[in-house]
Amino acid sequence: MTWSIIARDDSTGQFGIAVATRFFAVGARVPHIAARSGAIATQALVNPYYGIDGVMLLRQGREPRDIVKTLIARDAGYQSRQLHIMDALGRIAAHTGSECVDWCGHIEDNGLSIAGNMLAGARVLDDTAKAYAANAGLPFAQRLIAALRAGEAAGGDKRGKQSAALLISGDEEWSDLDLRVDDHADPLSELERLEGVSRERWVHFRQFLPTRKNPAGVTNRAVIDATIEAAIAGRK
Repeated sequence: MTWSIIARDDSTGQFGIAVATRFFAVGARVPHIAARSGAIATQALVNPYYGIDGVMLLRQGREPRDIVKTLIARDAGYQSRQLHIMDALGRIAAHTGSECVDWCGHIEDNGLSIAGNMLAGARVLDDTAKAYAANAGLPFAQRLIAALRAGEAAGGDKRGKQSAALLISGDEEWSDLDLRVDDHADPLSELERLEGVSRERWVHFRQFLPTRKNPAGVTNRAVIDATIEAAIAGRK
């Protein structure tokens, strides 16, 4: 009931997942990222534990193909599930159960993983991949959204549209960007708007948060405010 894209940004090393569907609050269940280790999207008749257990296995260094086998072996309902995984080495594995609703499937393209089910057709995934490749000059978040836009233009979820999400993670366990549109008439437009809002202050502020290397982060409000205002002024 969903299609999603997993990618890794070559310039930053960030993992990103973007997803859209005719279903409520897709961002709460589909995308999962283990910082520096990999990313998983679990969909169709979603099993949340594919994400929860999958990121744990990624952190242990398990290969995506082995992770898929491990997860579906525990689940008698695996033929109704779909998932795909990318690890830090760029290895990809996917599973689409025989009971997933057509059109359903998965493609890999130059370190890119895209999977979907209950779609208008195979072109949804193909056009998502083509748009991601064609927009290499865009910032990572915008590139992922542009890819989903192309998939939607090709028909997207054949039932329509309701929710979308974008999750990006870098070196820290907390996300660099976590945007969710839970219920909207045009969720990708709203996701695009929220991404624009994130660039107003959040992308400049997040550098001051605590990290593993700097557990206190930066707490000097004068420094924080001055840096953010200078960044905003530089865009004008």
